[in-house]
Order: sequence, then C-alpha cells, then structure tokens
Amino acid sequence: MTSTTIPVEPFDFVVFGGTGDLAERKLLPALYQRQKAGQFSEPTRIFGASRSELSDDEFREFARKAIAEHVPAADIDDGQVERFLKRIAYVHVDAKSGEGFDRLKAAMGESERIRAFYLAVAPALFGDIAANLEKAGLVTPASRIIVEKPIGRDLASARALNDAIGRVFDEQQIFRIDHYLGKETVQNLMALRFANALYEPLWNSAHIDHVQITVAEAVGLEGRVSYYDKAGALRDMVQNHMLQLLCLVAMEAPAALDADAVRDEKLKVLRALKRVNGSDSPKLTVRGQYKAGASAGGAVKSYADELGQDSETETFVAIKAEIENWRWAGVPFYLRTGKRLAERVSEIVIEFKPIPHSIFEESAGNVVANQLVIRLQPDEGVKQFIMIKDPGPGGMRLRNVALDMSFAQAFDVRNPDAYERLIMDVVRGNQTLFMRRDEVEAAWRWIDPILEAWDENQQGVQGYTSGTWGPSGSIALIERDGRTWHESI
Repeated sequence: MTSTTIPVEPFDFVVFGGTGDLAERKLLPALYQRQKAGQFSEPTRIFGASRSELSDDEFREFARKAIAEHVPAADIDDGQVERFLKRIAYVHVDAKSGEGFDRLKAAMGESERIRAFYLAVAPALFGDIAANLEKAGLVTPASRIIVEKPIGRDLASARALNDAIGRVFDEQQIFRIDHYLGKETVQNLMALRFANALYEPLWNSAHIDHVQITVAEAVGLEGRVSYYDKAGALRDMVQNHMLQLLCLVAMEAPAALDADAVRDEKLKVLRALKRVNGSDSPKLTVRGQYKAGASAGGAVKSYADELGQDSETETFVAIKAEIENWRWAGVPFYLRTGKRLAERVSEIVIEFKPIPHSIFEESAGNVVANQLVIRLQPDEGVKQFIMIKDPGPGGMRLRNVALDMSFAQAFDVRNPDAYERLIMDVVRGNQTLFMRRDEVEAAWRWIDPILEAWDENQQGVQGYTSGTWGPSGSIALIERDGRTWHESI
C-alpha cells in the first residue's frame, strides 16, 4: 500500500534559532524530506535566523551537515540536497533588541505568499520576536507563528506568554506545537475510535477497567541541564504530551474532523479532570529521581551527578487521574513518565474489564482481561490481546495472544517524522493537531494544584536505579488498586 503526497502552496519558512539543536536535528531534516517527497511548490524559501554571524554559504554548510547526520543514508539524494540548499538563506538577527529584522524583511521582500515563523528559541523570547516581526512589517494575514513548549511554567506565566504572542497574531495564526500529536499512531487513535464501529460501544466505564499511558525514556539529561532542572518531568512531559494523549483517548466524538471541533472535545476532557488536592497528592502522585545505574550503553551517573549538585527536581512522575463525566466515571487513568527507565517506549494501554464468569476449568489456565495496546514509539503499531485456545490435542488450554498490526509491515511507505507532518499542516493552515490557547491554560489549571500540593506536603523525590521502571512508589500506586503496569511484549 502506498501513500499520495499532495503539494502545498509556495511558502517562506523562517527558523528563529536556525543554528540551534532543534533546527539541526529536526526542522532542517524534516523540510528536506518534504522537498524530496515532492511536497514543495515553487518558489518555496527557507531562512535561518539567529544571533550567530554566518554567511548564506556557511548556513548552507550547516544544513548540509544536519542532513548528513540526521537523515537516514537511504533517503539522501545528492541532487535533492543541492536543490534544497539553493532554497536556503541566512539572516543575522537579535531577537531581543530587534536588530536585523529590517534585513530579514529585505531578504523576504514584498509578497502575499504564506510566511511561517518557527520560534525554536527560549520562551522568554517569544513576545520579543512577535513584537519585532510586527514592527518590521513582516506580519501579514497569511503569516503563521509556531511556538514550542514549554508554554509557561504555570497558569500565570502561560497566560503572559499567550498574551504577548496574541497582541500581534490572531489565534488562528498561532500554532502551539506538540510533536507527539504528529506521530502516525496518535492520529491512528482517532481513526481507530471514530472510523470503526467495533470499539465505540465498548469505549466507556461499563467495559473498560482502566487506562495506562506510559512515556518512558532511556536517556538522561542529554544537554538539557539548565532547562530540565527548572522544569522537571511534570512540566516537561505531563502538562503537554501526556495530557494530550489522555484527551485523545477520552474525548467524545467531534462533530467533524475540524480543528475547533476536535479541540472543543479535548477541552471538555481537561475541564473534567478531577483536581488533585494537598491531602490526596501522596496517594495519587509519585515523584522520582534517577540514581546511578546501568543502561544499554553501560554505567550511567545519577541525576545529581549529571547536574553537578543535589536537586529536588523530579525525573519521574506517576499519577492516578480521574475524569468526572458519565463516560469515564470510576475508570482510573494511570500516567507515568521518566528518564533513565528500562527502555524507550511510549504506549497507551486500554484494559477491558474481565469476563463476568469463566466456564473453563482451572487446568485450562487463567483467563486474562483483554487489552488494546497502542504503541507510539518505537515500532509504531496496534495490538489487540485476546484469549484463544492453544492449538493441538490434549484438551482446552487457553492462551493470551496479540492480533498485531505493525505499521512498518502493513504499509510499504516511509513513516514521516512528526515534524514533517506538523510543518506541512502549518503551511496548510490546519490547526487540528495543535493546541489552542484555552487547552494550554486548562492543562495548567490541573497541573498547578499538583505542584502546590507537592510544596505543601514537602513531597520529596524517591530514588530509583537507572535502567529500572522507576521508584517502588509507582508500583504501589497502581497495585493498591489490584492492578499492575503493563509490560511491553
């Protein structure tokens, strides 16, 4: 089975922070892949913008190395690389002072084509860049601005950031990116739920026992020391990625696959989340921090050793969440995320309720509750675990097996990186996979009380050995309810 690539209109794409890590690892490779796939119309142009004083040729060499290092060798076509590099120019700007924005305007010229400004910079610069773009006359009705997380540290700072950007750009021009929403399997969750009659009658508290959402990383700080120690796992992963996944699992069917219709339903879920107050926090949340241990690459340092000092920042969070509405009343959602865990895996597990009565003798084996496992990374795919008879003579023996659909095996196409899809959605003006302002702020309204409860209770971090699945408190959190964390198969 193959896919069809539909070209987009010609556009100008400006990357603020154009010489940074995100541009090198993700944005430039993603743009190259979209050109190679035939998705660009002419004349599409790409501009790098940052404080580094580079020539066009020096930035093109930077882009060439980024492609060589971060694009699979099988996808590198020398002719396409040269064609891509000809699209590229560079402008030296200072986001804070506004110096250089006149040069950016001169380089871009007067045009009615789509302009996409990607802010791959610290959030503290979002407002300055927006204001300087307006001052330089670079904001048109066809302009879009793309901002990365973190959007604030709490509700108050999120509102301030949204206000700063919103003074220049209308809400329909603002694209708050969460790369998890660009993953193929995340979007397939929508198809699984709303394009099939099979699951919808069962997608409720009458048939689902609980839901688990795990986003586990095997790596440590990876050069993000200054940012991560101020954020921690709750702000870095739960407030955005994990709550977005929870919304897609739990939301009602939108009236149409329209950006605001989808986001209206996600917002209802966020507003229905039961608040975690101070007295409940120790029972419903676990904070952890990795200690020295081992990974696939050998021995690793503790978080404190990597940081160079002691810290109470959590590198692991587990939460038992509840959604107070008719569909999900009484169904716990268990969330866990952390660094230096046993393996890199992101998955959603829907565990259905057990059968009400078993007709089988004990010798047949245990009847295990059905599970639907949606794997986001690695090896994207969907598995439905069901009970069957073990083949062969000798009586009834039951076995839990998976109906397995691996996307890599089912579709003979390259699986695009999430940034590729999201960048093209920006150009099309499709905001379905991007967060609206009220979504961001609703998520912070749920996160802020947890942060306050941790301070109020002086709820410290529990140590866990690197290369394990987190602190013992995380296991206790779910096993108190007679359940257990899903083990990847």
